[in-house]
Amino acid sequence: MMDIHLFGVPLDCGKVRAGCLMGPDALRTAGLPATLRGLGHRVTDHGNIVPGPTPALESPGLHALGETVAWTEALASCAVPPGLPIWMGGDHALSLGTGLASARRAAAAGRPLFLLWLDAHADYHTPATTASGNLHGTPLGYLAGRDGFDAFPANDTPVPLSQVCLIGLHSVDAPERAALEASEATLVDMRAIDERGIARPLAAFLDRVGRANGHLHVSLDVDFLDPAVAPAVGTTVPGGATIREGHLAMEMIHDSGLMTALDVVELNPALDERGRTAQAMVDLIASACGARVFDRPTPSF
Repeated sequence: MMDIHLFGVPLDCGKVRAGCLMGPDALRTAGLPATLRGLGHRVTDHGNIVPGPTPALESPGLHALGETVAWTEALASCAVPPGLPIWMGGDHALSLGTGLASARRAAAAGRPLFLLWLDAHADYHTPATTASGNLHGTPLGYLAGRDGFDAFPANDTPVPLSQVCLIGLHSVDAPERAALEASEATLVDMRAIDERGIARPLAAFLDRVGRANGHLHVSLDVDFLDPAVAPAVGTTVPGGATIREGHLAMEMIHDSGLMTALDVVELNPALDERGRTAQAMVDLIASACGARVFDRPTPSF
């Protein structure tokens, strides 16, 4: 049994296309709190976070820089009670703040932070390198301590790329790819998953986290999954993970007992089909919190 804390993050400023601000309520409507309680956990829904005033910042070429900074400050300073925080997004710009909060918690505990990025994209840009100006493509760059984030809260606890694992990659910009391939980050693209499966590289990474007595922040993007099973995302890229690969990954994360925070990001209910993506995400979260493949009910239609 765990103490699970749900935080709604209706953040929709990391990109131009609107809709992710409805993500937290879509997860609630799909039954996330009740599902987690059904697994025996103590669940507290803390409602939706509200950011402070938006600072006036010059942002040529960037979308909603001031609003994104305000959200980052609010999330990084959010008081999280003991237990597992689940950050219900919201676009992936929320990880700028939630990842910083996890880094600070790990540092306060004297333990290293590891990041597991389940995503089609690397999100390793900076405000200076992003071609789109969409800041949801920058959180990993920020958390890893790249330059160019002067407008954001100081990241005094950057995560070494040797403690970062990206799984499910299948849409990475050339500059990001070059920078990451020259680093010590663990990169598992969809070809690697097709050839060797998802279990082996994930198990190796989780073993490293365990041996280091690390905290593990998991960031789960809807576009990690193939759009055939999860269409409600504005950044769909064909060729993503299957639903069983997703469940296997989340079950392994639960079995490891290492996860200390979970982001669920980029759910855009305006693009969903009768709520099936929201339900799929609830099911994946349940797997990360102890549901097993044998536990899955047959849905009625």
